[in-house]
Amino acid sequence: MQKIAIIFTALAFLTISCQSEKKEKEDKGGIKIGTKKEEVSAFDTGKTIFNGKGKCYTCHKIQQKSIGPGVVEIVKIYQEQNADLVAFLKQEAEPIVDPENYAVMKTNFAVIKNFSDEELKAIETYMIAAGEGKTE
Repeated sequence: MQKIAIIFTALAFLTISCQSEKKEKEDKGGIKIGTKKEEVSAFDTGKTIFNGKGKCYTCHKIQQKSIGPGVVEIVKIYQEQNADLVAFLKQEAEPIVDPENYAVMKTNFAVIKNFSDEELKAIETYMIAAGEGKTE
């Protein structure tokens, strides 16, 4: 009978100690080990799209005109005229920068039309920041 009591007591202590260790791991600021989630800024997302799947960089350089107007010029004109760059990218607004070359840009809307509003807004965020000199 004494052996059963000792075994029962040992099991009780073991159960209690395992539960408190489990709680300590869960209580570390509400973060569970192995569930790291990185947030990516709109600037970084926009930069990735601009230089990646959007292929905007092929025609638009930051500081100078290339095939299309430079990002600095685009941002300056859109801000001066209080215009909506995202609306233009969605083809909901007329071109206001270099409109005579709109036909060239129009061919790229095949790529852009599949972008989400969030992606288009991220491109705008990147362009505004890059137009103001931010690179990282």
